[in-house]
Amino acid sequence: MNNYLAAIPIHSVFDVRWGYDKGFADFVSVVLFTAISIASVILLALLIFGGISIIIGAGSSNPESTAKGKKAVTSAIIGFLIIFTAYWIIQIVAIIAGFPILNPST
Repeated sequence: MNNYLAAIPIHSVFDVRWGYDKGFADFVSVVLFTAISIASVILLALLIFGGISIIIGAGSSNPESTAKGKKAVTSAIIGFLIIFTAYWIIQIVAIIAGFPILNPST
């Protein structure tokens, strides 16, 4: 496998992971790992925002703010279940396929 992407020697110039012996599978692994990490950070932010909205809405007797906070927390929990399920599906596929998907070789 050559180390060219669009006729540019990317490994020696940019020192990227997909140089000499890296391929599309490593790229997909990095993208999946990054997507799960970003989704987890968004999940945490949504839980914090929803919790604060519920507390502020309850303290000021504002039912709209409380409902908005409950909706945010519910969405965050559903998102967590989706992320959790997707992570374990990826792990099962990795075991069946026999190579690590979320742990690309460096």
